[in-house]
Formats: sequence, structure tokens, C-alpha cells
Amino acid sequence: MRAVWLREFGGPEMLVPGSAPDPGPGPGQVLIDVVHANITFVETQFRATGFGPSPATLPVIPGNGVGGVISAVGPDVDPGLVDRRVVTGTGGSGAYAELVVVDATAPVAVPDGLPLDQAVALLADGRTALMLCEAAGPGPGDRVLVEAAAGGVGSLLVQLAARAGARVVGLAGGTRKVALLSGLGARVAVDYREPDWVERVRSAVGGVDVVFDGVGGTVGRTAFELLDPGGRMLSFGLASGEWAGIPEERAAERGVTLTRPAPTPQQLRAYTERALAEAAAGRLRPVIGQRFPLERAADAHAAISAREAIGKTLLDVR
Repeated sequence: MRAVWLREFGGPEMLVPGSAPDPGPGPGQVLIDVVHANITFVETQFRATGFGPSPATLPVIPGNGVGGVISAVGPDVDPGLVDRRVVTGTGGSGAYAELVVVDATAPVAVPDGLPLDQAVALLADGRTALMLCEAAGPGPGDRVLVEAAAGGVGSLLVQLAARAGARVVGLAGGTRKVALLSGLGARVAVDYREPDWVERVRSAVGGVDVVFDGVGGTVGRTAFELLDPGGRMLSFGLASGEWAGIPEERAAERGVTLTRPAPTPQQLRAYTERALAEAAAGRLRPVIGQRFPLERAADAHAAISAREAIGKTLLDVR
């Protein structure tokens, strides 16, 4: 099968197309013909430094999320699963390839009518956005600040918070990304690369009640200072390269709640199913900003690392 290999940590050029033996399903497993693989920011960090939630030994086929069709099952698995469209995690590696084998309990069925590329775009980001929005509980009248609002998770958070009746302020880097936000439901769109971005937020909404922190670093710490007493801050990303690192005592002094949900695997699966159902019903729309053929995984990583990507980045395998 065709695959992309990482043999050394480093720049995007370390992702090299090649071949690998075709896998086959064993007991309790299914084989998936991959149509799309999603790419997350964490995967670019792993490629560069080896940092990531799922340690792997080099050489490795990277990637942790795919969508495709079950083409074969193990000897003890229901053959009725064959031809089912599914999305699934791969256990931390192996997604940048034409074929993957996973436990038969891992895949989530894609609802009829939902395109497979949209389902893959929601696999990681949809469940994350639903979980964060549920934890924050934004409602009518709340002022919600979404950092990295043009990214995969951020663009979904903008939609969810706006649908809940909140007044959404979207932060994004660059005019191209900022221009996207009003179409997603943001009332105010601000470029956080501009030196006066804090003043622009304050002039538009005063303080804020919720911060969804997808950038961390200086931007996250500055956004924290915009929170009014009783506010909530939820961190979901570190596009800056570091978490915001707000001390608990500082948050307590200002009457702010810091929340980082820790869902169980069962809850994550339920959030994934909900995200797919919402998209199938037309209530949630992933933004697929760019897509690359499998052999150009290096270009996909380069676009993300250069902050050029909007929404979700996919690898089209078939």
C-alpha cells in the first residue's frame, strides 16, 4: 500500500512517501480502505519534535484519524460491517496510508447523507468543540471570545456559541482568516496580530464571559485579562507553542473558573456521534480549508506550520 513515513523528527520534508505491507484484520479487528485522513496541529508538533500524546518509535507512519469504508473483518467480527462508511482514530499512528486496521469497536458509523470528508473533518474537532461548549455553557447574552476562530475547532466553537445565543468575538491571525468569521456567526471579528486587538474587543463588548483559548501563550494570557468576574476560561490548544499557564490563585482572585474537561473514552465517542449527527442535520458545518493528496503530506504540514491553513486540513487518499 501507499503510505507516508516519518523516519527522523524535523521539518515537513521529513514526511516521505513510500510503501508499506498491506495489513490484514485479525481477531476482533476490521480493515478500512482509507479515503481521507485528517491532520491535527499536534501531529505537526510530533513530526517536528516527537512531542505528542501518543509516543511512537521511529520509523512510523504518522496520523491518528481516518475516514473510509470497512473492506474486511476478522474471523470473529460481524461480516455485516463490510462496506460501512466510518470514521475512526487509529491509536496514535498509521493514518497516512491507504489501509488501516483497528479494533472492531473503534469505528463510528457515518450518517447517511453526510459526506465522508465532512465526517473526517469532525472526527477530532467536532467532539472537542461540543465538549468545550457544553462545559462552558454559553447562553443568550453571554460574550464569548474564541481564539484561533478560523481553525478546525475554533470555527465550530463560533457556530455552537452563536447558536446558543451568545455574542461571539472571533480572534484570528490575518485578514483572510478574519474575513471568514462573520459567515460562521461571529458578531465581532478581530485580528490578534494587530497591536490594538485588545482595545478593539473592549470597545465592541467591554469584557467577556467565556474565553475559548486555542492559542495559549501571550494571547491566551491577555484574553484571560478580558474576563469579567464569574467568567470561564477553557484551553484547547497551544498554537503559540505553549499553554497560557494561568495560575489557579490568579484566576481565583479575579473570580474566574479555569476548566479543562477530561472526558472518558465513552464520552468522547458519544461526542463524536453527536457531532456527526449535528452535521448530518445541517446544524454544524466543518470548514475544510485545504486538502492535499497523500503524497503531499509534507506540503500539508508546511501550510499548517506556516499558519496558512484555514479550518481543517485533509489528506485525500483515494
